[in-house]
Amino acid sequence: MSDIQNNYQKYHSHISSKHRWFDLKLKEVWQYKDLIWLFTKRSFVVTYKQTILGPAWIVLNPIITSFIYAFVFGGIAGMGTDGIPQMAFYMTSTAIWTFFSTCLTNNATTFTSNAAVFGKVYFPRLTTPISNVLSTMIQFLIQFGIAMAFVIYYVIIGQLSPNWWAFSLIPIVLIHLGMMGMGLGIIISSMTTKYRDLSVLVGFGVSLWMYATPIVYPLSQLDSQFNNNVLKMIIMINPVTMPVEVLRYAVLGKGTIDPFFLTTSWIFTILVIVFGIMVFNKVERTFMDTV
Repeated sequence: MSDIQNNYQKYHSHISSKHRWFDLKLKEVWQYKDLIWLFTKRSFVVTYKQTILGPAWIVLNPIITSFIYAFVFGGIAGMGTDGIPQMAFYMTSTAIWTFFSTCLTNNATTFTSNAAVFGKVYFPRLTTPISNVLSTMIQFLIQFGIAMAFVIYYVIIGQLSPNWWAFSLIPIVLIHLGMMGMGLGIIISSMTTKYRDLSVLVGFGVSLWMYATPIVYPLSQLDSQFNNNVLKMIIMINPVTMPVEVLRYAVLGKGTIDPFFLTTSWIFTILVIVFGIMVFNKVERTFMDTV
């Protein structure tokens, strides 16, 4: 009898009509950590299911993309890479940008993609976007490993000098961009339950965002080739710019890190993730009426 009472106290649910905006339910989400892991594995497997090359695309995508960037931006456009070998530069940049953009785009369709599951059984809906971030992080680690192979090669031949001590900052960069992408994604997802047009604009907006972020060019090039101060300020204010530069500083040995803009990026991220969770929890109770 005592075991039954203990299980009841552990798993019972309290249903209430009153919900507060700041009731983030993080404790409940933690209790469903096993479900998060199951969703993470499902998301990773489903992404490459029924494809000819399967997970090999995780490796091929950044390599092909980096070759294209090297040919178009490095060869045709003549854009420099701050003295960094092109393949190491573009592979690292592609890996971190893919991580952020995938976190955002995958979470931007959370409600519409999972409406069938959400309408049948209860579980903390926040487990789904969290699992999307974790699944994307697995892909990043694979792509980052490929990028590190290029980095190590250039280190051996004396063309690169990474700041090895700064590698401890990489997990912080992943947490930073993962929170930002998830926060923005669930805000968009909450809005697309009523306004489906937003889902069409997300892909276009993310593509434009990439060019406002120093992905295909180093931040140091702004001083040498751009005379528009407004354009410089837009790129510096961009909350993704500083995390990318921190990663480059660690892995490639060169990066422009501004403490002020790094701080504003963190403030933006915290505001976005808190507001995103609040809106997400608010919409999840009524979204089935509009999806």
